[in-house]
Amino acid sequence: AAMSRKGKKLLVDSLTRSAKHFNKSEVECLVKLFDTLVAKASSQFAGAGFDRTVFRDTLYHAFGMTDDVVLDRVFSIFDRDNTGSISVVEWVEGLAVLLRGTLEEKMKYCFAVYDLNGDGYISKEEMFQMLKHSLLIQPADEEPDEGVKDLVEIALKKMASTYLLNNPFLLQDHDHDGKLSFTDFEKAVRDENLLLEAFGPCLPDIK
Repeated sequence: AAMSRKGKKLLVDSLTRSAKHFNKSEVECLVKLFDTLVAKASSQFAGAGFDRTVFRDTLYHAFGMTDDVVLDRVFSIFDRDNTGSISVVEWVEGLAVLLRGTLEEKMKYCFAVYDLNGDGYISKEEMFQMLKHSLLIQPADEEPDEGVKDLVEIALKKMASTYLLNNPFLLQDHDHDGKLSFTDFEKAVRDENLLLEAFGPCLPDIK
């Protein structure tokens, strides 16, 4: 059912406070866009949200995000209650980080995208999966997987070296070997901001 005018005003006011990077008129526009997207979606969510397909199409057309693996992960991060649909709150608050987030917020977001199994680490296998899908592989390339494995090793060396030097006991700790914690990732990105999207493009293009 269509939300009453008063209900919509209360929603906009609430979202303007919680999605702190948007002003009131921007939130109003995003709520209108949400309603348009819900109308496109399958009816199974009864107007409460829109599905993965609509979400992926929107990010593809609006923000130039094309990587299927990344888009699936971004959907999972937006869909905080794991219902399979994006609610208006998840939509506006998710976009606040995606489009206007602080470096701290974007680091947490990117790390979550790359941590495919949600265990708090980015493993070699997860790096491999992300890079494999985000790189352009030439048909003539022999053993393209080997090139991806080399990139994973370079990324690990670059991003974990400072942390390992400060914590030499980890060099012998095989449970953590070849994994990046958020601490590792944060330190590397603060030292070099370009590493924020080291394992695949998960933020909108500059346009």
